[in-house]
Amino acid sequence: MENQANLDDVRDPLIIAETWKQEGRNVAVATVVETWGSAPRPVGSHLVIDADGNFHGSVSGGCVEGAVVTEAIDVIDNGMAKMLEFGVADETAWRVGLSCGGRIRVYVERLN
Repeated sequence: MENQANLDDVRDPLIIAETWKQEGRNVAVATVVETWGSAPRPVGSHLVIDADGNFHGSVSGGCVEGAVVTEAIDVIDNGMAKMLEFGVADETAWRVGLSCGGRIRVYVERLN
């Protein structure tokens, strides 16, 4: 049972973010803060990103991660948090692949 707990810790994006910070990396955390309709991941889901574009976790099951990573690198560079929104009514959502019929809002902030 203890091994499973340790394995879960290794998979937890927030623990990964803490580890990356301890390694001296600049890190952003993206969090699903709101969903409507058929959303691929629930509120509270996290994606952590470093300045080199490495990432761990998920905010959409792969649908919009690429766009979130790009925005997160900007957040790391300028320190200004962003609220992102993706949905089928949004042309951007189709371009990045959120075609599940739902909408999500993702808050991206630099981890200090």
